[in-house]
Formats: sequence, structure tokens, C-alpha cells
Amino acid sequence: MNHVSLEQAIECLKQGDVLAYPTEAVWGLGCDPFQQTAFEKILQLKQRPIEKGVILLSESIARVEPLLARLDADIRQRVLASWQYQGQQQRATTWLLPITDEIPTWIYGDHDRVAVRVTQHPLCQQLCRYFDHFIVSTSANPAGLEPARTAEQVVDYFPEIAILAGKLGSSPEPSRILDAVTGLVVRG
Repeated sequence: MNHVSLEQAIECLKQGDVLAYPTEAVWGLGCDPFQQTAFEKILQLKQRPIEKGVILLSESIARVEPLLARLDADIRQRVLASWQYQGQQQRATTWLLPITDEIPTWIYGDHDRVAVRVTQHPLCQQLCRYFDHFIVSTSANPAGLEPARTAEQVVDYFPEIAILAGKLGSSPEPSRILDAVTGLVVRG
């Protein structure tokens, strides 16, 4: 396996490469969301159309604040509350938020909102903090196959990819996805 340290993972992201890393429930693929070539590598690996969009992962609410600015106070509070630490067993929540000019169009695809999650997974938090920006978060699997739940499955799917060694969180399922504008549950 091509295991890398946290420092090597940061360099991997800076150099425009794709990285596999453990998240709250499944292994994810990530890259620098502002490097379109890196993003296109993920789409190619996953055989995923650009129209679908991906999740942006952050370690802090402060980084997400500009995306919350256009929400009304009640909805904003609901979003913030869902990202507060609630214990190891809680399922993570991803929110569809209004797009700002800073978000590249390839990240949100054909949608008029961008998917964002503030992670409570310690290794993901470190990755985002030391990279000092959002990272792309999409499940580590080719389209139509089950998301990888082990590093070995990641290697089976993507033999050449760098893997940040670590453990999955304790969530039994990937994050739920809620639309902050409409209130709809996109993935329950």
C-alpha cells in the first residue's frame, strides 16, 4: 500500500494529486478543490460525471462562514448546531449551501448550491487544518460500486493512489445531506 504521513498527504494535495483518507463512515478521495486538474483526476478515477458535484470538507465553522452569510438566522443556527460535537456515534451532516464566487464551478456541477461538511473526524480535521483550506470529499469507489470501508478496498479500487493511514469514524453510514435553502433531505 502507498501509505503516506500527514505531512506527505498535505504535499500530495498541494501538488495536485488525489489522496485517499478515512472519514466518519467510509474512505474518501480528496484533492485541492481549487486545482481543476486534480479534481478531474478524481472524476476520472471514479468514472463520475462532473454534473454531480462533490462535498467540500472543512475542519472549522470559521472557514465556512462566508457560505452561511445568506442564510436566515434560524436556518444558520440549525446548520451550526448540526456541526457541533455531539459524540462519537452521531452521523455527520452535509449541508447544501448557497454558492459564493469563491467556489469553483466544477465543485458544484449542475447544482445551484455547494455541499459542505464540517468534520468531527480528528484526522480529517488535521488534514484540513494543515492544508489550510477546504478539501474535496467524495467516497472512495468507482461509480456504482460500494464505498471502500478499508484501506485494502481503496487499493483494490485505486492501486496507485496515496493513502493517509488512519481509522474510520464510528458512524455506520455516510453523512446525511440536507438542503439549507429548501429544508429538503437529499440523503437521509
